[in-house]
Amino acid sequence: MIWKELESQLAELADNHLLRTRRTLETGCSTHISVSGKPLLAFCSNDYLGLASHPLIQDAICNAVHQWGTGSGGSHVVNGHMMPHQQLEEALARFVGADRALYYSTGYMANIGVVPTLVGRGDAVFADRLNHASLIDAVQLSRADHRRYGHKDMAQLEKMLAASDAKRKLILSDAVFSMDGDVAPLKELFDLAERYDAWLVLDDAHGFGVLGQEGKGSLNHFGIPFHPRLVYIGTLGKAAGVSGAFAAGSATVIEWLMQRSRSYIFTTASSPIIASALLAALELLKVGEDRRQQLHRLSTALHEGLRGTKWQLMPSFTAIHPIIVGENDAVLRVSDALMERGIWVPAIRPPTVPKGQARLRISLSASHTLEDIARLTSALREIQ
Repeated sequence: MIWKELESQLAELADNHLLRTRRTLETGCSTHISVSGKPLLAFCSNDYLGLASHPLIQDAICNAVHQWGTGSGGSHVVNGHMMPHQQLEEALARFVGADRALYYSTGYMANIGVVPTLVGRGDAVFADRLNHASLIDAVQLSRADHRRYGHKDMAQLEKMLAASDAKRKLILSDAVFSMDGDVAPLKELFDLAERYDAWLVLDDAHGFGVLGQEGKGSLNHFGIPFHPRLVYIGTLGKAAGVSGAFAAGSATVIEWLMQRSRSYIFTTASSPIIASALLAALELLKVGEDRRQQLHRLSTALHEGLRGTKWQLMPSFTAIHPIIVGENDAVLRVSDALMERGIWVPAIRPPTVPKGQARLRISLSASHTLEDIARLTSALREIQ
């Protein structure tokens, strides 16, 4: 029977320590949560600035529901595009310095919407080998030739671009890599896009709100202005504390995405409540320098607290600090040992990361305290 094959494959995942499990939070998104009645100190959320439960965003939601209701009722291009959506797109464009922005319901939808709208059969996408799964899927959906270069290997990328006779070229990369915490060489990527007349599409899911002046993102951090060949994708469910994503760029490219991006056109628009919440979140990002400085202090304390131990943090100046453990069973043992001590640090395994590079992914939030970091480092010292 056909479902027996699935049972066998699930058993194989379990045997290889690759079976995923879900834990149900009994509290809102925070650094201190409850799961199954047990209080936990959590280092697993992408709520980098601690805005997911901010009272000003909660107030914006309460006010919006009375004015706009809960649902949009239709696609953006039919009847679902409401004033909060329009105001949000205009505010996002101003915030990052682009001509226009287009709001998508999720980051995954933004990625699979942008790439196939810019390239197709006969074209080529040049992608970093460690790109997020949504970017990999976006290339597959585009039906363009998928050419992967070694992680941040600009010499290899240039050779591939120079040898390509594709009609259109597109360079595709995460700005901040979600499982390593490092940052793509954005200036070099842009220079190569200029030299070989390619699109440059950057997914800044983990940089938006954290890096740059006022949290404007990785482009701002490196002083790279918007250009007609550049498409910037920012996620709004991480540092911004709400949900959704946006693509920003020239007026021409955003108009083209609005006309042809399937994941934008053929879905019901998100709730106007979400758009209203995000307008409040943007204002908090602008005045959030103290929170970004707190992230820096926490990062420094984490590195100092683990100095001299076997737990070697990967280089990162973002909120993501992975520790490579190696094998799947080994990283699960460490994660479980932390859980027994009331600390939740997720064990990340293949296919999310390469085989043999299973890791603890420590995600910091501005809501963490130095005492929280001390508790984590003390527990890791005990476990080693």
